[in-house]
Amino acid sequence: MALTAAELIKADQEHLIHPLHHPVDNAEPMIYVRGRGATIEDIGGRQYIDGLSGLWNVNVGHGRAELADAAAAQMKDLAYFSGYVGSSSIPAITLASRLVELAGDVHAVFFASGGAEANESAFKTARFYWKALGKPGKVKIIARQQGYHGVTLQAMSATGMAAYWKMFEPRVPGFVHIQTCYPYRFQGARPGETVGQAAARELEEAILREGPDTVAAFIAEPIHGGGGVIYPTDDYFPLVRQICTKHEVLFIADEVITGFCRTGRWFATGHWNVRPDIRAFAKGVTSGYLPLGGIMVTRAIKDAMDSVKPEDRWMHAYTYSGHPTCCAVALANIDIMERERLGENAAKMGARLHDGLRAAFGDHPHVGDIRGGKGLLAALELVEDRATKKNFPADRKVAPRLQAEMMKRGMVTRTRAVGGPHPAPGDTVYYAPPLVVTAAEVDRIVEITREAVRAVLGA
Repeated sequence: MALTAAELIKADQEHLIHPLHHPVDNAEPMIYVRGRGATIEDIGGRQYIDGLSGLWNVNVGHGRAELADAAAAQMKDLAYFSGYVGSSSIPAITLASRLVELAGDVHAVFFASGGAEANESAFKTARFYWKALGKPGKVKIIARQQGYHGVTLQAMSATGMAAYWKMFEPRVPGFVHIQTCYPYRFQGARPGETVGQAAARELEEAILREGPDTVAAFIAEPIHGGGGVIYPTDDYFPLVRQICTKHEVLFIADEVITGFCRTGRWFATGHWNVRPDIRAFAKGVTSGYLPLGGIMVTRAIKDAMDSVKPEDRWMHAYTYSGHPTCCAVALANIDIMERERLGENAAKMGARLHDGLRAAFGDHPHVGDIRGGKGLLAALELVEDRATKKNFPADRKVAPRLQAEMMKRGMVTRTRAVGGPHPAPGDTVYYAPPLVVTAAEVDRIVEITREAVRAVLGA
């Protein structure tokens, strides 16, 4: 007999450990049962606009029977077999070739199950590469404050948000954090310097301080996701690429969120014509229908893997690397994106969302920064005082109250609570709806936000 909603909630609270688990946030859990396009429905039958694509990943929208059919067809033939060296499958081979073609700046692909595994693979690959080239001392990773790269132990150590470290310290040694390119909050730019130039300078200073012979790689999201949807200045990543090349440091682009048309392009580094040495991906590659991620690497890295002695091989692996069913779904997912030109829709609807937020909040006394403009990835950062960028006190709980008010009005998304006094980030609302979102839904997202801000802040 099916459990009632109350019984399901009780079982959830007693037996299911959630990501970022604490019972204070699970007193009234939402149970979602179906989705169509850019909307989802809870167990009580109420519908919501999905303002964050599940978790930044349902790019082609909910309820795509075509992806379910692709999974079923592959499962009927071969659901799974090991992808360890000497063993392969047609979907894995086909998907790797397709990704190389789409990216245009890589040569080979390794598959994992998600974003944290992808970044773990990137860090290990960077170390391997320098050891293969006779530079075993190059092991450190430079990451950025407000960066999010996952929360497995090594990925957590790269993530630049202290809340994720607190109860799991000590972190893995060898990770160094610098300021990110945060135009609204950056500290220490010199006269005449753009924020991008100053942030890139911090990277070079960190490499020189640590010693270029000790630094393996620099990792960065092209546009921050969980750390605030922070957009860089356009001069930043070209300078980063030059600095990494100059000091023989690999550039890892974490495109777990920004990949697969989220920013209006297949991969966000294309906005700045920058080629990473390693690109981590996940989320949008299957639109979340099955778990899949991985890394794409340049020919130089693949050649290093192929040239070492067998006993020095790239001894890295996951049981589900190249999972045939996941790869088959990814191929069908990419077909949808191409056929429906979702990159173009992301760019068009992203511009509409950004323009709508600016029109609604450009003069608002408590909106400090409105970020967006590259596809469906936007944020609203709120402050107590615009002139000084003074943040609201944490005890006002502005972000969680906004989240609750938006949900009352029919939209689900994430917020991030204030991180402390300026220059720490303020209370922030995130937007990343599915790439199939319509103009009417975008306009409703803006209106819901306007109503929620009025309810919480009275203006």
